[in-house]
Amino acid sequence: MPFAAEYEALLASSDTVFEFPDLDENTRATTFYTTGTTGLPKGVFFSHRQLVLHTIALRAALAGKGQGRFNEGDVYMPITPMFHVHAWGLPYVATTLGVKQVYPGRYVPDQLLELLRHEGVKFSHCVPTILQMVLQGAKTKGIDLAGWTVIVGGAALPQALAKQALEMGIDIFTGYGMSETCPVLTLAQLDARMLRSDLGKQIEMRCKTGRPITMVDLRIVDEAMNALPHDGVSAGEIVVRAPWLTQGYLKDPESSKKLWQGGWLHTGDIAVIDPNGQVKITDRLKDVIKTGGEWISSLDLEDLILRTPGVAEVAVIGVPDPKWTERPLAIVALQPGQRVGAEDIRARLLEFATRGIISKYGVPERVEFVDSLPKTSVGKLDKKALRARYTQ
Repeated sequence: MPFAAEYEALLASSDTVFEFPDLDENTRATTFYTTGTTGLPKGVFFSHRQLVLHTIALRAALAGKGQGRFNEGDVYMPITPMFHVHAWGLPYVATTLGVKQVYPGRYVPDQLLELLRHEGVKFSHCVPTILQMVLQGAKTKGIDLAGWTVIVGGAALPQALAKQALEMGIDIFTGYGMSETCPVLTLAQLDARMLRSDLGKQIEMRCKTGRPITMVDLRIVDEAMNALPHDGVSAGEIVVRAPWLTQGYLKDPESSKKLWQGGWLHTGDIAVIDPNGQVKITDRLKDVIKTGGEWISSLDLEDLILRTPGVAEVAVIGVPDPKWTERPLAIVALQPGQRVGAEDIRARLLEFATRGIISKYGVPERVEFVDSLPKTSVGKLDKKALRARYTQ
């Protein structure tokens, strides 16, 4: 598309008064497509009413004092593009609060760090890969990020990355949702008792999926849609109801029917819920590795491998195996100048297996090293591309 004009010039030449049309609240407001990391992209859509309800619920969840809050007086800078589920709906919240908003354009670490420092940014959100780049840049340049609050979503927050952020004074925690849910369903906010816990426990809680926000009805179910106990062990698919969930996929009735099977929106995420109501995603249905009759969590393996010194990024996928159906394959990118071998990673995982943290069947025989891992347009690991490359 050709360049039209500079924004400020367009603004200066525009009318100062705009007559908003009188629309029914159920009129479709937004339509966009999922990124398609586990399949073909599908169109999702939301009404004006749904966007308003999501904004009210999310603002209520983030309001008040304590950890993980966003209030008047904060400076807001999204590090998630607007096309990624309305930048998680947080620009709407920022607008209702009347706070200063800073939009960075391209997500270049040096530019982000300069805006954080110069504009006094206090609240942001991003995917783990972007956060990792920003933290590395801050360390290199000696920039203080203390007092910055960041929601991480779009992918699991590795404990090693959360520890690094906390040690730099960042209030880091996770949020969970998906394109079909507008998106926020849960937030991993800590209460006063949790904040008195030791660092290890805090990191564990901040990396969980958290509790549902207001008006979200969330369950974990088996294949027959039976609710599973909240014991922190029983794993099932997350299904949800909320007033702002998409009604279906655009011009795709079959997929819409499957999405809302049984009157609940099926997320495709596998999780457990502990007795305190904290949700923890263990994997995507399509990412679970089925080996030797056991389910292996690719997210758990990725988190443990990232604790190996010198590892920058990792993705674990299941590849076909004639004996075990599938076996895990770890695809690893190292930090510049670091030397780590496949046996170093296997030895690290065997330690965790010996301690009972993972199954011994979860230790991959194969580890592939690459310069970088493929990402989607929003910075998430593109496992669809990796499966296409490595499962042949």
